[in-house]
Amino acid sequence: MTKFDKTKLPSRHVTEGPQRAPHRSYYYAMGMTEEEIHQPLVGVATCWNEAAPCNIALARQAQSVKTGVTEGQGSPREFTTITVTDGIAMGHEGMRSSLASREAIADTVELTMRGHCYDALVGLAGCDKSLPGMMMAMVRLNVPSVFLYGGSILPGRAPQDDEIPDDFRTRDLTVQDMFEAVGRHQNQQLSDKALALLEKVACPSSGACGGQFTANTMACVSEAIGLALMNSSGMPAPYESRDQYGEASGRAVMTLLEQNIRARDVVTRQSMENAARVVAATGGSTNAGLHLPAIAHEAGIEFYLDDVCEIFRDTPYFVDLKPGGQYVAKDLYEAGGIPVVMKELRKAGLIHADCLTANGHSIGEELDRIDREADGRVIYPIDKPLTATGGVVGLKGNLAPQGAIVKVAGIAAENQVFTGPARVFECEEDAFAAVRAREYAEGEVIVIRNEGPAGGPGMREMLATTAALSGQGMGKKVALITDGRFSGATRGFCVGHVGPEAAHGGPIALIETGDVVTIDAITGALSVDLSDDELARRKENWPGPRETIYASGAIWKFAELVGETYKGAVTHPGGKAEKHVYMDL
Repeated sequence: MTKFDKTKLPSRHVTEGPQRAPHRSYYYAMGMTEEEIHQPLVGVATCWNEAAPCNIALARQAQSVKTGVTEGQGSPREFTTITVTDGIAMGHEGMRSSLASREAIADTVELTMRGHCYDALVGLAGCDKSLPGMMMAMVRLNVPSVFLYGGSILPGRAPQDDEIPDDFRTRDLTVQDMFEAVGRHQNQQLSDKALALLEKVACPSSGACGGQFTANTMACVSEAIGLALMNSSGMPAPYESRDQYGEASGRAVMTLLEQNIRARDVVTRQSMENAARVVAATGGSTNAGLHLPAIAHEAGIEFYLDDVCEIFRDTPYFVDLKPGGQYVAKDLYEAGGIPVVMKELRKAGLIHADCLTANGHSIGEELDRIDREADGRVIYPIDKPLTATGGVVGLKGNLAPQGAIVKVAGIAAENQVFTGPARVFECEEDAFAAVRAREYAEGEVIVIRNEGPAGGPGMREMLATTAALSGQGMGKKVALITDGRFSGATRGFCVGHVGPEAAHGGPIALIETGDVVTIDAITGALSVDLSDDELARRKENWPGPRETIYASGAIWKFAELVGETYKGAVTHPGGKAEKHVYMDL
């Protein structure tokens, strides 16, 4: 006999009463027993595919989750959704699918859950947009939910070959190094043989990119926000001991269901602030400035780019992770992981300790169980941080009235102010071609416009261009601004998310090559040396948004629906507009 009363659970619509005999016949067809049919039905959603190493281990990990659900007297129902993997989509038209895939993931998980009336959700994700997409679905549905990251990739090591430069041979490698190796190769500083050797060893296992890029940043967010079990995000993907976290996640979701603790009981304004603190402390990806507002939007919480950046501004950066630092996710895990980071934040009064976690306990209760301390190598004590303010900074000014964002982790304070003449490009391809041909000058601010969510369309990441600049040794000698995005792996003084975007007639659409741009990450300013009258004159003469080649299909649909970047680039009205609660239908 099940310990759950199904008379108020969604799955009653497909399993209970004489009228549901046809539905039950389908479950019997799949080998389910009568007892299993009348237990709660728990969606186990994964982004498993063969697109990239980030996702390749998720199907195996889902089996351990199902074991945990079964142990908790639930009936797991596994299903998959899509992912677009940024590392493979990077640098070409495929990147336009990336941000749109976040919405598609949230939508498809919602539709699967609604269509089959599942009572709770465990979501597994591995690649950049799949993490926020899965968490958005959990908050949108407001069902008892547990998130599980698929884990990071192991670091690569270069062979001891004389053609490979020493700096590649003496450090852990990530995919970031490969993008930068392309720049070195173009600069005749790396041979064909060396490039071929490196590409075969940089990514040696399953798992998501190893630095504090977008996937690991959002994995840290999953713990800090309370949707994932403490320390579940740290262990590398190939470790089969990850199964214990899978089983625990399956059991945890059944406990949440029993106690009727739903996703929005966990994801609150305070837990969003906790998540932003962890992003800042770890020097996380600028993409968190896009994804945190989008997750909040699903709950009807107004938590915009300004709010995220306000938290970044007064949070110390004290975890030394790539791309700005030295270490990778495996090192953070071995140093104690996000629980130790949050413990340091609590010492400074920077954590809301009463927020709930995925096992029904508070953050404070969970942290009280952690006996490890900062190691001073990967995780510095919060009173001796790498820098006093966060690794990511928000900017505003007459060039970005709705804001912009820049990652300053690893950039010395004296290099956080940059003034120079703009060199304007109408798209990423034009900028990349100019960088390859060295058709730019030291001291310039490279401007890449028409890459916003609507105008791109798709808000592409610019890793190929920034990595090429780094590979040419120019990463600190130029700055770059765009209404598009940057990969979490980006290094250098690179400003993204400039809003309003060019397609909406923002000032980034109006500036011209030679206009003097100032980026000041210390005061949080992004300005162009033009008067309001001059900007208004140019706006009057602006020809309108650039026409794109996307006149139909999913990317056109995304461009038509997508909202402002500072609100998370979302595509529906969100929790504030809801007229029903899925769990109560």
